[in-house]
Amino acid sequence: MKPELLSANAITSALAHGYWRVSVVDEIDSTQNYLRTSNTKPGDVITAEYQSAGKGRLDRSFVAAKSSALLFSLYLEPKVLAANFGYLTLLTGSTVAKVLNEVTSSNNFKCKWPNDILINDHKVAGILAERKGNGVILGIGINVSTTKADLPVNTATSIYLEFDELIDRNELLAAILNELAPALLAWEAGDDLTCDYRNLSATLGKSIRVLLPGGNSHEATAEDIDATGALLLDDGKVITVGDVIHLETKLS
Repeated sequence: MKPELLSANAITSALAHGYWRVSVVDEIDSTQNYLRTSNTKPGDVITAEYQSAGKGRLDRSFVAAKSSALLFSLYLEPKVLAANFGYLTLLTGSTVAKVLNEVTSSNNFKCKWPNDILINDHKVAGILAERKGNGVILGIGINVSTTKADLPVNTATSIYLEFDELIDRNELLAAILNELAPALLAWEAGDDLTCDYRNLSATLGKSIRVLLPGGNSHEATAEDIDATGALLLDDGKVITVGDVIHLETKLS
C-alpha cells in the first residue's frame, strides 16, 4: 500500500475558489508553527508529508507516519466579532466530517466537541485553532492510510482501517477547502450554521465529564451549542474551554 504524494498542482487544479493558496512540503516541524512564524495572509494553506513536532490541543503530540495522514494548516481573518472566533473549530469540524462522509459514501463521521472527528467512537481527525494577530490558524490532521501498528492509541483509527479504501489526499484536501470557503462566507454573512454541527454531533445528548482548566471536572449531559461554539449542559453550565470525555465509551 503506497499512498500518492501530495501535489500543490493537483490540489490547486481541483479548487473551485481562488481564495486558497496551497503550498506543499515534504517535511516540517509543524505546519501550525510555519504559519505562526511566517508573514501569512488570509487563505494561505500549507500541507506536509511529515511533521516532526506536530501538536494537538492541550499541547499533546500529534504523530503520524510519513504520507499516512493529511496534515495541513490554514490562516483566516474572519469578518466576525473576535468573540465568535471560537465557532471556527466547530465550523471546520462539521465541514471535515461532512466531506469525509461524502468521499466514503457513509454517514458515520461525527464531531466530538470541541475539536475531534470520530467514526464508530474512534478518533480519525483532530483540529487545532490558535489566534494570530487579527486572525486564526487552523491546523487539521486526518488519519488517511494509517495502519493499526502506527496508531498512537487504541481509541484512534484511520479511513483505510474503517473502509479498506485508500483515499487520495490531494482530492480530500481540495474537497475540504471547496466546502469550507462557502461555509466561511455564509458564517461571515450571519447565517446560523449551528444546525449543521448539531446534525453531525457525537457529543450532544451524551452524558459527559468535562475536564476544566485548573484540574476540576464537571459531569452533566451535553444539551446544545451556541453561536460562539460554547457547549451548553443540561444543568445550565456553559463550557467554553475544556476536554470532554463521553462517559458511555470513556472516549476523551
